[in-house]
Amino acid sequence: MEAKAIAKMQRISPIKARLVIDLVRGKSVEDARTILVNYNTKASKMILKVLNSATANAVNNNKADENKLFVNEARVDAGPVMKRILFDSRGHIGHKDKRTSHIVISVKER
Repeated sequence: MEAKAIAKMQRISPIKARLVIDLVRGKSVEDARTILVNYNTKASKMILKVLNSATANAVNNNKADENKLFVNEARVDAGPVMKRILFDSRGHIGHKDKRTSHIVISVKER
């Protein structure tokens, strides 16, 4: 049985978050949790919350054994971009795009 958790509109660039989520894809939940706890980034804290939520969904809703769970699907999709302007020299306007991410993690029992 598969359980899923999604965190939408997370205020981190998808490129930065994908660097971390590639480390846990396909690993057991226990190994993935160990990697994320020891990896000191903003993305790892966000991904750990989603992983814990997906694990709790599998245990509570599907009666899965937590020791047999592994990360079946882990992806970071691009969310909407908050576009901010900066005033540049010579009357120009620069842009400071603040990107958001949707973090999707699915766990499955072996």
